[in-house]
Amino acid sequence: MSVCGPPRLLELAVQSLLKDEALAIAALELLPMELFPPLFVAAYSGRQSKTLKAMVQAWPFVCLPLGALMKEKQFHQENFQAVLSGLDALLSQEVRPRRWRLQVLDLRKNAHQNFWTVWSDTRASLCSLMVSEDTRPVKTKKKVNGSRIRAEQALVPVEVFIDLSLKKGSCDQLLTSLIEKEEEEHCVHQFSSQFLSLHHLQELCLDSIPFLQGRLHHVLRCLMSSLKILWITNCLLLESDLMYLSQCPNISELKDLDLSGVNLTSISLEPLRDLLERVSTTLQTLGLIDCGIVDHQLTVILPSLNHCSQLTALKLYGNPISMSMLKNLQCQNIRLINLSYMLYPGPLESNQDIPGNFHLERFAHLHNKLKWMLHELGQANMDWFSSNPCYHCGDSTFYDP
Repeated sequence: MSVCGPPRLLELAVQSLLKDEALAIAALELLPMELFPPLFVAAYSGRQSKTLKAMVQAWPFVCLPLGALMKEKQFHQENFQAVLSGLDALLSQEVRPRRWRLQVLDLRKNAHQNFWTVWSDTRASLCSLMVSEDTRPVKTKKKVNGSRIRAEQALVPVEVFIDLSLKKGSCDQLLTSLIEKEEEEHCVHQFSSQFLSLHHLQELCLDSIPFLQGRLHHVLRCLMSSLKILWITNCLLLESDLMYLSQCPNISELKDLDLSGVNLTSISLEPLRDLLERVSTTLQTLGLIDCGIVDHQLTVILPSLNHCSQLTALKLYGNPISMSMLKNLQCQNIRLINLSYMLYPGPLESNQDIPGNFHLERFAHLHNKLKWMLHELGQANMDWFSSNPCYHCGDSTFYDP
């Protein structure tokens, strides 16, 4: 496929949208269907996986001929996974998006070869590719004032077309990725279905589970009882996973929550804030170790954290937090009369000029300042410890003067 000389205005519109990925995703609901193919091509070339995932869920055509695009643009694992994730999210929705029409994911390399060129050039022949409203199976309601009201779309399956070449010694990346995706779905179903027979489960620890990303709701919705302890550690999670977690009916009585090792740097912590509000009367221990949380993210959850009246232990080390934020944390935590144990990171100011190098003497000075603040705030008995990677071996080391 060759996108030869597209109209300048179209090219500028696509480039402008993709400069702000969040804006591009938000605009999909109102985007003319003519812009979907060129925007998809540009997002694929730029490996903007979030945009690709969102576009699959809003795709306004019956068919998504991904194979023809991959033939020209080469196969990119992250792009393909984004498309499959978007398809998963689409099929898991009880009510499909208003503009959704996707029925076929075509991975054949020699099918629909003109699709992307025709739409990118916006030729007159593109009309032949447009999908009539009447060809899409929908439910309709009774007439009101002589007109029919369009109801929600019928839930139909999505078919996947692929050419397979099974011969000795062949290694097809596309087929390998698809097989890994069957295997993942099977693991999720097999794993989560076990909870259906555990009617008194109170403690759930999920560590280094490779298939949780984007599927946490599949696991937790099978819970048959309220949890007291929930550890989800060293896993990849999406913001949608945190959103479901904050609304899950089986975690409203949590006493111990640990999300250590879950990278939260690029995720909004508003769902976590809402979760802390829900468990504020029961939560006793919170672990957020090595989550990549920065100052402005910690600011989001502080108000809810201060409502956790039963909190006794807070573990925050391994996050790049500044001295001023730690001071703010101390001042805010004086309301938590039960908080007696705090494990915090060495403030960013403890680092030497070379990134990653820890200055022990500088940290000792800052640590003493924090301890003195505790004394002035009447919390001299609170245990404050710091942990940082050892400069020589990389292991975590704990420090208390």
